Amino acid sequence: MYQWRKFDFFEEKKSRIPDEIEGKIKCCSSGRGKIVLGCDDGTVSLLDRGLQLLYSFPAHSSSVLYLQQLKQRNFLVTVGEDEQISPQQSGMCLKVFDLAKMQDEGSSTSSPECVQILRIFTNQFPEAEITSFLVLEEAPPIIFIAIGLDNGCIYCIQGDIARERIKRFKLQVDYAHSDKDDSPINGLGFRVDGQSFQLFAVTPNSVSLFNLQTQPPQGQTLDHIGSTASSVAMSDRSELIIGRSEAVYFYEVDGRGPCWAFEGEKKFVGWFRGYLLCVIADQRTGKNTFNIYDLKNHLIAHSLAVKEVSHMLCEWGNIVLIMADKSALFIVEKDMESKLDMLFKKNLYTVAINLVQSQQADAAATSEVLRKYGDHLYSKQDFDDAMSQYIHTIGYLEPSFVIQKFLDAQRIYNLTNYLEKLHEKGLASKDHTTLLLNCYTKLKDVEKLNVFLKSEEQVGEHKFDVETAIKACRAASYHEQAMYVAKKAGKHEWYLKILLEDLARYDEALQYINSLEPGQAGVTVKEYGKLLIEHKPRETIEILMSLCTEEGELVKKGASSSTFLTMLPSPVDFLNIFVHHPQSLMEFLERYTNKVKDSPAQVEIHNTLLELYLSHDLNFPSLSQSSTNENGDLRTDRLSSTATNSGVEFNGRIVLDGNDVNEEKDRLERQRKGLLLLKSAWPSEQEQPLYDVDLTIILCEMNAFKEGLLYLYEKLKLYKEVISCYMQAHDHEGLIACCKKLGDSGKGGDPSLWSDLLNYFGELGEDCSKEVKEVLTYIERDDILPPIIVLQTLSRNPCLTLSVIKDYIARKLEQESKLIEEDRRAIDKYQEETSTMRKEIQDLRTNARIFQLSKCTACTFTLDLPAVHFMCMHSFHQRCLGDNEKECPECAPEYRAVLEMKRNLEQNSKNQDQFFQQVRNSKNGFSVIAEYFGKGIISKTSNGHAETLNSSSDL
Repeated sequence: MYQWRKFDFFEEKKSRIPDEIEGKIKCCSSGRGKIVLGCDDGTVSLLDRGLQLLYSFPAHSSSVLYLQQLKQRNFLVTVGEDEQISPQQSGMCLKVFDLAKMQDEGSSTSSPECVQILRIFTNQFPEAEITSFLVLEEAPPIIFIAIGLDNGCIYCIQGDIARERIKRFKLQVDYAHSDKDDSPINGLGFRVDGQSFQLFAVTPNSVSLFNLQTQPPQGQTLDHIGSTASSVAMSDRSELIIGRSEAVYFYEVDGRGPCWAFEGEKKFVGWFRGYLLCVIADQRTGKNTFNIYDLKNHLIAHSLAVKEVSHMLCEWGNIVLIMADKSALFIVEKDMESKLDMLFKKNLYTVAINLVQSQQADAAATSEVLRKYGDHLYSKQDFDDAMSQYIHTIGYLEPSFVIQKFLDAQRIYNLTNYLEKLHEKGLASKDHTTLLLNCYTKLKDVEKLNVFLKSEEQVGEHKFDVETAIKACRAASYHEQAMYVAKKAGKHEWYLKILLEDLARYDEALQYINSLEPGQAGVTVKEYGKLLIEHKPRETIEILMSLCTEEGELVKKGASSSTFLTMLPSPVDFLNIFVHHPQSLMEFLERYTNKVKDSPAQVEIHNTLLELYLSHDLNFPSLSQSSTNENGDLRTDRLSSTATNSGVEFNGRIVLDGNDVNEEKDRLERQRKGLLLLKSAWPSEQEQPLYDVDLTIILCEMNAFKEGLLYLYEKLKLYKEVISCYMQAHDHEGLIACCKKLGDSGKGGDPSLWSDLLNYFGELGEDCSKEVKEVLTYIERDDILPPIIVLQTLSRNPCLTLSVIKDYIARKLEQESKLIEEDRRAIDKYQEETSTMRKEIQDLRTNARIFQLSKCTACTFTLDLPAVHFMCMHSFHQRCLGDNEKECPECAPEYRAVLEMKRNLEQNSKNQDQFFQQVRNSKNGFSVIAEYFGKGIISKTSNGHAETLNSSSDL
């Protein structure tokens, strides 16, 4: 005890029992915010927190020996002496008061209701002196009362005492090692732990334990040394505490536990918030000392000299000592901050740490104490121990506070240790990871670096930021470690970046890409494909083919899902990686189109292929290459490349070297492939091709690819553009052949091409008699142009003579003469027929008609009355005509056809679009106009229109 430090963790406040309490205090209890005192005059007094008297009431007629305030219900249980009813019956009784119910006893006094009175001693339970008393609330309203006697017996009362639903039984301690007369029950203690329910009993010579769950209850002796005083209490861990002169002993269910050698007679022992309370009498001086022991931390939390203590209580979070002279002392615990400040001033940091941990303070408070202890050790330059304390603050103390203290190179080992612990708890940031890896690299501790990076093999989630670790290892040239972390964490981009950019291990990178899932492999190829194409074009193309087609190892890995096959990546997604390698791109796209015939990206693929096929030079310089040389250097490169492409001029002739010959062959081969693609990608059954026509035309024009232009113009039926190509090339033979092919209207051609061709020769300005004669043959055959237009067109070419068109003009004049003669004969015929019709009309108007038919035209029977005669000289029986008597049945169909034709002509005269369409489509537009005039469509005007003209003329 003398080795334990003493502190003032408590403070005293003096008080006094009210003077209204005149009797001697025999017993006391506390609970539910009040103190209850029992006096030798039979009264019970209740005090509040300030020890002010609430009220008093007479509980017994004589002395109150024991009492206990229940915690769960506002009941008070007392044991005292009352008047004897008979000499044979003891006056000792047990009463239960309901403090929540008050009843008036007189004009000015009131007392709580006494709900039950029990006689303690009966015939079955002989009278003896009561030496201890204890009440346990099992489950309200059930309570358990234990009454210890001086003969070693314990009377037990269990049940609902208020309703007198109880059972009584007695327990007897073992007398094997003691006399019956020397075995008073000096202390009792209940132990409730889960389902177990036990009772400790202390005599001067033994410590016993009774199991109250068994019937009958079974007892066992835990120790053969007891206690002669009533210094018995229970700890919050259900341990029995016994104070003897030599020490304080703790007992559990299996016997004696730890003991604490505190010398002196123990007048009182108690337990308060983990503290052991002792009132110790010094046998030499006779003075009393009140000590509060912190058994966990081996310190005396408070110690003071006191007068003679009669009772010790705990209520309101305080310790209350009631003295024999009715004075009182409140022992109040100080707050944790005050305790710690006291310890910090004395530099007792270990005591402070133990204190906060034993009192279950929050983690933040514990961390603050550890930090201060660490600061104290750091100031003493005890860096190792200081770091040990800082490590315990991880999670509560800002890491930068600790890191800043240990950034010195001499303390890098401590810093490394702290950062390792920070990562183990998963609280490290990216900067912490970088710092830790830098520490490893500074120390060149490869073993620890490997342990840190590879310790996560059995753990699912990394305790550090993966990308930060990779960057740090890569910056320190620990490429293998960086690759390990990247591969383990599935950071494929980083793994390949190290392989390609740092180590230039292209074959290994390709193998790694082959091992990835198709989706991830596609992402990595998009990012690093430029490097791979530059150094390993053939192998990279193989990977791309595996990705973009339904064959290959990459796709087979994911081919279990049918949905995946329809979502294969398109070659268009990878075009950017070929930006400086068009030859490889052409090879890749050719292989793809040969394998996949129905790709969703056919149009884009064909456009790209056509651009490659039709370009003059595939090996165009990249921007980076052309920008490296400046001023004169760049000009020199261009001049040299120009000289190389153009060959060497020798004696006015350009001689191509071997490279130029090969390039020319390659260009012609690519053009052949381009023309083949143009035709194959535009099947005859499709209206639109599988490429962009406008883009392709531009490419053909830019690269002077005549064959492609002619094919596209012909497919688009742009025949005039076709012949313009021949005109620009002055290819007369090809021009005439083209017109023969495309100018035949019978095969869907455009005859106007011959007119354009004639205009071309008319404006040519050179002798082309042979070609003009051939053109005139086709113009004359299809009657495309009038002779006058032909003469006007050819007259613009001064190199042509009249002999070129002499025969053509003669034939046309002869033909025109024949047509004129035929027209004259037709005119005479129409005039003669018109004259005959007019005479017939005049005859009908002026002369009478004689009907001489004797038979009906319809039934051929003899005509009899009533009969009907028509002006067309047909006669009918009236019965044969039926209801139709206004028109001749024989002539009516022909007449109706004429009327219908007339109506149609009138309607056509209003349809202007049809008229102009016929004029445009006719070889001779004038003939269409003449036909409309001849039918009277154009010349005829309506009455309304005529009236309008007349009215306007009158104005």
